[in-house]
Amino acid sequence: MTRTHLARLVARGKAERVARGLYRFAGAAATTHHTVALVAKRVPHGIVCLVSALSIHEIGTQVPHEVWLAVDRHARKPELAGLPVRIVRFSGATMEHGIERRLIDGVPVAVTSPARTIVDCFRYRNKVGLDVALEALAEGLRSRKVTIATVDAMASACRARTVLRPYLEAMAWR
Repeated sequence: MTRTHLARLVARGKAERVARGLYRFAGAAATTHHTVALVAKRVPHGIVCLVSALSIHEIGTQVPHEVWLAVDRHARKPELAGLPVRIVRFSGATMEHGIERRLIDGVPVAVTSPARTIVDCFRYRNKVGLDVALEALAEGLRSRKVTIATVDAMASACRARTVLRPYLEAMAWR
């Protein structure tokens, strides 16, 4: 679609500007993860993670007020004026391990898998809070979205097994 055609749609009230370079049809209903789709459209190399990924996987009770987005540690910080985003840095292999592709509002989005999300919550427990990580682990196991074995394997792959081992052992005894 050309810029002039888009400008005409906005002028007629058939489309509205959401953010720089992002438009939607006027009156289109916003879904639960609409902001995630907007951020993924602006940062296609980013990975939705931590609390935002918990929300997408419906694990726990956390409702993020910003989109948690992982980018490579060497990548430039994306400019996302007007969009609530919290950037975290992943390095090398962690940018590829445990990543799922989903379609949210017609936009392809990279999201960490449930097991990877739980492991990342423990890795970034100083940012998200230990209570969020513990709730994610308990809820993920209770809802059978993960098993102790899958979380342990993911923790090994992400070099976080030492951190998670005591919590996994405690959950195994429940």
